Amino acid sequence: MKNMTIPVAAAIAMLTGTETSAGSTPPQAHPYIGMWVTGDGHIRQELLANGRYDEARGNRKSAYQGRYVVTGNHIDYRDDTGFTADGTFIDDVLHHGGMIFYRER
Repeated sequence: MKNMTIPVAAAIAMLTGTETSAGSTPPQAHPYIGMWVTGDGHIRQELLANGRYDEARGNRKSAYQGRYVVTGNHIDYRDDTGFTADGTFIDDVLHHGGMIFYRER
């Protein structure tokens, strides 16, 4: 694995449910880190620099948590139960699961 780039290693770790030898998911290097919110504010998804995400729904804080990998403008998710999903960033807007998320400013 030493010859792999961080995004590939992170993708393998995410898809297999394994972690790196340091015991954590490799840091992500992309411009999308931060809080993303639906227009009505009901769903709030925080993309963390360590390759993890934390999603709140309504009053349910941390309703879903898991790993993610960004490749270009595409994001792949794998929650801690094994469910997978994906999305696309277009003009600083996240399109994911039929929903639209805006960066929280």
